[in-house]
Amino acid sequence: MAWLELREGGWDRGAAATFAVLGAADGALLGAVRLSWVDRADGLALIGYWTLPAVRGRSVATRAVRAVTSWAFETADARRIEIAHATGNEASCRVAHRCGYPAEGTLRDSHRYGDGAYHDEHLHARLAADPEPAHIAA
Repeated sequence: MAWLELREGGWDRGAAATFAVLGAADGALLGAVRLSWVDRADGLALIGYWTLPAVRGRSVATRAVRAVTSWAFETADARRIEIAHATGNEASCRVAHRCGYPAEGTLRDSHRYGDGAYHDEHLHARLAADPEPAHIAA
């Protein structure tokens, strides 16, 4: 998988861990989740995710983000993980909430998207000490 091979070594460099999200039946690529360190020594990380349009609405991102979140807290010594998404991206907001990341505020002009302009983002965060979220159906 060339896409994943390009990201190999990120963890060894202390920068990020990228996980491919694969279909259980056929191993097809459905999306990805990436845990990037903001400050590894302090345990502060950022999680990002995407899924193919064909699998959206089927809890693929929710299951993947929950799995990587658990891994990061239990194995990678993360203390705080943040999710930031465009303010208009309601699907990402739902994923964050379902994964136990409460909203903390709006980051103004925080990220440059593909259109070249800076956009506001919602910030969500979860602490290692926070309880696991209850199972929420899609």
